Amino acid sequence: MKEKIHPDYHKITVVMTDGTSFETRSTWGKEGASMRLDIDPKTHPAWTGVRQSIDRGGRVQRFKDRFGMTGSAEAAMGAGTKSSGAKPDDKAAKGAAKKK
Repeated sequence: MKEKIHPDYHKITVVMTDGTSFETRSTWGKEGASMRLDIDPKTHPAWTGVRQSIDRGGRVQRFKDRFGMTGSAEAAMGAGTKSSGAKPDDKAAKGAAKKK
């Protein structure tokens, strides 16, 4: 095995979102560094089963602004599901007019 190709493996402190912490060994950072988590098993929906919306850096709002979504039920349905406003009788009348 080659010498000196592996990263430094040392102790760091991991701080959870609720302030609790634990010590582990990692190649992240330097000896004694502290890693603060934004999402951990106590808050992530995969472990809690509770769905929550986290908008980091305004990504959701930028998406809504870009695509014109206002958050209303009508916008959530999408433009493809809206009716064209034409009544079935109007379509039949147009078809009958073309046959004449």
